[in-house]
Amino acid sequence: MARPDKAAAVAELKEEFESSQGAVLTEYRGLSVAQVTQLRRSLGQNARFRIVKNTLSKIAATEAGLDEQVLDLFEGPSAIAFVRGDVVEAAKGLRDFAKANAPLVIKGGVIDGKAMSPEQITKMADLESREVLLSKMAGVLKAKQGQAAAVFQALPLKTARLAKALHDKRSDEGAES
Repeated sequence: MARPDKAAAVAELKEEFESSQGAVLTEYRGLSVAQVTQLRRSLGQNARFRIVKNTLSKIAATEAGLDEQVLDLFEGPSAIAFVRGDVVEAAKGLRDFAKANAPLVIKGGVIDGKAMSPEQITKMADLESREVLLSKMAGVLKAKQGQAAAVFQALPLKTARLAKALHDKRSDEGAES
């Protein structure tokens, strides 16, 4: 029978897997306590970095219905960054920290229920943040509205100029006769 503390830890991890937008698995072997603390601070409020036991994490991941590919990542010393906000921002934080601190290795993860490789997480980190992408999209939509307004405004002006040119041409022809 499972000990109550282990059962509680599995339930807590399962809740983390289910309530977060993503979870990035890392290997932290070789990081000092100060470096792990620095990593937790650099991730900010969006992500929670937890050092976990593989057996308990596998059980929790299985109960949460995660893909088999994710379960295979639980080997060696593992830590998980549970992301509750912008996944891209958390991926950037992990990627940048891993570049500065070689012992941190991104093993892979799961984002919105889809298993992701370390390369895919790195590619995601290269994206701009959600706010920047939304503002770019808003700028494009605003520009399209401006272009549409210019087209609609040009039609009556061109019609008026055409009517005036026709009037001038007829008055010139009438004056010649």
